[in-house]
Amino acid sequence: MVCPKCGYHFALGAKERIEILVGEEFREFSTEIKTGDPLNFTAIKSYKEKIEEEQKKTGLDEACIVGEAVLGRRKVILGVTDSRFMMGSMGSVVGERITRAIEKAIEQRIPLIIVSGSGGGARMQEGMLSLMQMAKTSGAISRLNRENIPFISVLTNPTMAGVLASFASLGDVIIAEPRALIGFTGPRVIEQTIRQKLPPGFQRSEFLLEHGLIDMIVERRRLKEILEQILEYL
Repeated sequence: MVCPKCGYHFALGAKERIEILVGEEFREFSTEIKTGDPLNFTAIKSYKEKIEEEQKKTGLDEACIVGEAVLGRRKVILGVTDSRFMMGSMGSVVGERITRAIEKAIEQRIPLIIVSGSGGGARMQEGMLSLMQMAKTSGAISRLNRENIPFISVLTNPTMAGVLASFASLGDVIIAEPRALIGFTGPRVIEQTIRQKLPPGFQRSEFLLEHGLIDMIVERRRLKEILEQILEYL
């Protein structure tokens, strides 16, 4: 899923990401957590209908998969969000699964890796219950940090809004794929709000590396190798 001519990295699903990084060395957990409908939300269609539609389209039950894995010679906790499922937006299930992954890393004292992809922010169909996941996941990362357990955050195209504004930007090492769109609000919205033209490449990973938000840009074909090296160093 990388263009051989221009190097553009197309979006990958969560299961494909897991296959590339750890293959069969993955044991999923927290699958029992299911999406509810706390607000009885209905617009063009009900929230329940929307979730069922996304499940059929992606083959996932939600926008996040978490589990125990072996990367190289190291046991890790691996979480992956999928931007194809409701744009990877963070509802209660995504926040709870990420939090449980963090807590599992603390319990077992092993590194945490989260591969993020999201263009949707907090999920409006869950209201405040969705927004509070930003604070909950950030608080869990703070506990992980106090225990001196490494957290490597991998940002893919796109990683935006509530996901970036919480756990995705809190890694000890932050890696991004080439030309990934990374930010809180999209560049067109910012331009319309401040009525100014943004710099070329604004919010792309190369711009953010130059300005210090991320630590490195890694092509997808080298990601597994680089993650193994970082784990060895840490």
